[in-house]
Amino acid sequence: MSASEQQRSTLADVARRAGVSASTASLAFSGAGPVSAATREKVMAAALDLGYSGPDPRARSLRQGRSGVVGIVFDERLLFAFRDPVNIATLDGIATGLGVDSTGLLLLTETGAVGPGIQSAAIDAAVLMGCSPVLDRVALSLRQRGVPLVSIEGGALDGVVDVALDNVDSAERIARHLHDLGHRRVGAITLATDVARETAPITSEREAAITTAVTRDRLAGSRRVFPSLRAYSAGYNLVEDGARAARALLEVAPDARPTAIMAQSDLLAVGALQAADELGLAVPEELSVTGFDGVRIEGLTSHDLTTMVQPAAEKGRAAGVAVTELLAGAEVASVRFECEFHVGDTTGPVPPPDDRDFSITS
Repeated sequence: MSASEQQRSTLADVARRAGVSASTASLAFSGAGPVSAATREKVMAAALDLGYSGPDPRARSLRQGRSGVVGIVFDERLLFAFRDPVNIATLDGIATGLGVDSTGLLLLTETGAVGPGIQSAAIDAAVLMGCSPVLDRVALSLRQRGVPLVSIEGGALDGVVDVALDNVDSAERIARHLHDLGHRRVGAITLATDVARETAPITSEREAAITTAVTRDRLAGSRRVFPSLRAYSAGYNLVEDGARAARALLEVAPDARPTAIMAQSDLLAVGALQAADELGLAVPEELSVTGFDGVRIEGLTSHDLTTMVQPAAEKGRAAGVAVTELLAGAEVASVRFECEFHVGDTTGPVPPPDDRDFSITS
C-alpha cells in the first residue's frame, strides 16, 4: 500500500477490515473497554495492514474538552526569562507539582497588549509567572475564556489562585539589617515597574503607578525602614541592567552617595557589585550590597551575597498542585511562602565619610 493510501486510512476503514464496529475498534485502541484479546489482535492486525497508527490525539482532546497542556505565561522574551535561575527552579517545581496528569507545558510570552497567542492557546489552565507588569491584563483575558489560573507572586487578582511570597516582610527584614549596621543613606535597584521597562529613577509618580506586584511590595518593605530611600528601576532582571542602575546611584557627590544598595534580585545585586568594582569601591568596607532570591550565581561573583533566600522550587510545586486540583473541580486557596535571611560577606558597618567624587564629569 502506498504512503498516500495509508494516510487516508481511518478508524472506520480498520473496523471494516477487522469485521467489527467502529466503536469496538475504538475501544481496542484505547484499551478502556471490554474487548477480548482475540478481537483486539484482529483490529491491530487490520490497522497494521492499512498503516493506521491510531486515533488523532487532537480529536480525542477535543472530545474530552482537554488538551493536557498547561500554559506558563512570562512577560518577557524567553532569552531573558531563562537567564534567571529563579524561573528555571520554579518551572521544575511546576512540572513536579503537575505530575503525570499533564502531557506538557506551553511557554507563552506577553510583553504588552494581550495578543492572539494568549487568547487562542489550546491550554487547560495557566500559571502566570510573577514579576510581570501586565499580569492583570493577561489574567482578565484568560478568565474570559474560562481558563483556570494560578499566579506566582501575582498579588490579589480576582479569580486567580496566588502562590505568594512574604515580599514586604522580607524586604523590611533585610532593610532592618542594614539599619542595624548604621546605614542611613540607602539606594534601591528594583525590578521592572511597568510595561515600559525603563532603567530610570523612580519618582513619586512612577512609584504610585507601579503595576508589578513584586516590585511594589519589595519597595514598600524597604521604605518601612528607609522612607526616603532613593530607588532606581532596572528594565530587566539582568546583571547588565543592575550595573547600569547602580552606576546611576553611585556616580554622585560623596555626601549624596548611598553607603548601601538594596537590589530586588540577586542578579541585580551582582550588577551592583560589578559597578562598585569599576568605581573602586570595596565591598563591604565602603559599600554594602544586598540581594533577593538566594540563587546560585557561580562565575558571576566571588562574594557570598547577603540576601533573602526564597523557596523557588517549592513555589512552583505548589502552583502545579493547585492547577491539578483546579482541573479536578476542587476549591483551591491561595498560599504564602516565607523567605530565609542569609547574611553573607557583602554587608558591613557604615563606612566613615568619604570625600572622593564619583560624579560624571564627561
